[in-house]
Amino acid sequence: MFKTIRDQIKGIMLRDPAARSPLEVVLCYPGFHAIMAHRVAHWLWRRGWRILARAVSQASRFVTGIEIHPAVIIGKRFFVDHGMGVVIGETAEIGDDVTLYHDVTLGGVAPSVDSDSQRNQKRHPTLEDGVIVGSGAQILGPITVGKNARVGANAVATKDIPSGVTVVGIPARALVRTAQQDADKFAPYGIPLGDLPDPVARALDGLMDQVTTLKARIDDLERQYSDFQGVPIDYAAPKRGAPPPNEE
Repeated sequence: MFKTIRDQIKGIMLRDPAARSPLEVVLCYPGFHAIMAHRVAHWLWRRGWRILARAVSQASRFVTGIEIHPAVIIGKRFFVDHGMGVVIGETAEIGDDVTLYHDVTLGGVAPSVDSDSQRNQKRHPTLEDGVIVGSGAQILGPITVGKNARVGANAVATKDIPSGVTVVGIPARALVRTAQQDADKFAPYGIPLGDLPDPVARALDGLMDQVTTLKARIDDLERQYSDFQGVPIDYAAPKRGAPPPNEE
């Protein structure tokens, strides 16, 4: 138990430069309070004390603003930075060294009109080791976010995200793949530092390249046409493949 607490404090201090001492983390970090309460709630849930587990979870939500269902499986050194507004659904699974920022939702997409058929079914996402999810992001459905992937702020992800990929936007689109040597580097709010390729600008560049190619082709055709301007064209001659004219 004490080793778990030490690991949790260490993980927070490694990822948040505002954390200046272990005591500050213990006393002032709602993300720390939420995960410690969840460890208790999850212990109760696994032993069948479901109502008590839910009560602990709701008390933690009231105090921290972070809602974690007691059935959620969470690995080591999980960190919720700032925390307010985070919601993690019942069947979510979270690996080691995962970071979430405020207003993140790990939710389901199935309608609630037939709840009985959805019980004991996987409805929420799985986040593998080292994932970072920026503030306001929504990760919805039983999808998998691969190891060391990044989900940018306010992105909405409804499909699997490969390992080492950064996604942004609505719906979430791949922005860049994290280089192997940078996979373990922390990226605040899920966005790597430095110059980032803009997917919209990249698409526009591709369209401009096509326009340039088409323009060059048109210019070439116009030059060929001008070379034949002096040659009379027999418009009465049937075109190749055209049916013969009707004769009356």
